[in-house]
Amino acid sequence: MASNKPAPEAPSRFSPDFGSGTGTDYGTFATGTAYGTEPGGDFAGGFGSEFRADGNGEPERGRDEWNPTEESVRPVRGKHRVAKQRNGLARSSTVLGVGVIAAVGAGGMATAQSKPPVSISLPDSIADNLPDAKSLPGVGSLFSEESEAEKAAAAAAAAPLTTAGLTTTEAEQGTADAGEALRARILQQAEQQQDAADAEAKAAQEKAAAEQAAAEAKKQQDAAEAKVAAEKKKAEEAAKKKAEALRLAKLAASYAIPTSSYTVTSTFGQAGSMWSSGYHTGLDFAAPTGTPIKAVHGGTIKSAGWSGSYGYRTVLELDDGTEVWFCHQSSIGVSVGQKVTTGETIGRVGATGNVTGPHLHLEVHTSDGTGIDPMAWLRGKGLNP
Repeated sequence: MASNKPAPEAPSRFSPDFGSGTGTDYGTFATGTAYGTEPGGDFAGGFGSEFRADGNGEPERGRDEWNPTEESVRPVRGKHRVAKQRNGLARSSTVLGVGVIAAVGAGGMATAQSKPPVSISLPDSIADNLPDAKSLPGVGSLFSEESEAEKAAAAAAAAPLTTAGLTTTEAEQGTADAGEALRARILQQAEQQQDAADAEAKAAQEKAAAEQAAAEAKKQQDAAEAKVAAEKKKAEEAAKKKAEALRLAKLAASYAIPTSSYTVTSTFGQAGSMWSSGYHTGLDFAAPTGTPIKAVHGGTIKSAGWSGSYGYRTVLELDDGTEVWFCHQSSIGVSVGQKVTTGETIGRVGATGNVTGPHLHLEVHTSDGTGIDPMAWLRGKGLNP
């Protein structure tokens, strides 16, 4: 940076060269008037300094006193800058503080404080004679502006640095700290999320409990329905069995065992060489000779007489076309075409035909001539031989 050159030193009256000049009368100043002729010896308002003219007609200056002029001082050079003034005066530091607060407040995170006022000291002799700044033309408005600026700065310092993080509701509630407001909202959001998670977990638990209860209820309902179905089936089977028993009882009243005092010795389908077909075709009731033979059901005598290996045989035809054969009789008590009833005696037990002893050989044939098991047929009629 360039520096200013020093100003020339003022001449002193005690210098040897002081007073040399053009020979002008020392007692005159500018107009040639004798200096010191005025009463009291004062000049220009009575500062009390004695002035004397030098040899050049210039007033003599007091000791150690220098009044620089525009011609005696060299112009300032270098990079010194003069602050730009508004209406002739620079803004105060308070106004600059408002700018700083506004700049920092835009960031929303830093805290700006107003700068302290700058103290300027002046000698009492000068300060007492300075006019009131507010009385100067065009300056009072600046002071009022600065006062408004100071008020604005104070309001800015008291207000939150930024409202970027504040909602309208928070601003209405008087929230002044954006960070605290953000923190409160984060905590509130976290609490809401936790509440939502708890509610979801509770809903899941309630749903699981409801599903478990529904499954248990369905299980119990299925068990109850199964029990009811089983009981119903059992009741139906019992009813069916009872009905069958009633039917068989009714049939039993109309059907009868063909003889008495007997022993079943051979059953239907039993294999052996004693039978020409290779198996037994009927049911044998062993009983003493002469034991009465009864009609198993009401019907008509189809045939009665000798029948080869069957001995004396009687054929009873029932109403449905079924034929019942009574074989190996010792005697026959009915004739062809005779109507008989259940339990009526139709012959006697004997040992005629191909036999090994006295017995009744009973065969049952359907209407088409097929031989069936006499034991099963009798049981189907309610009889238990």
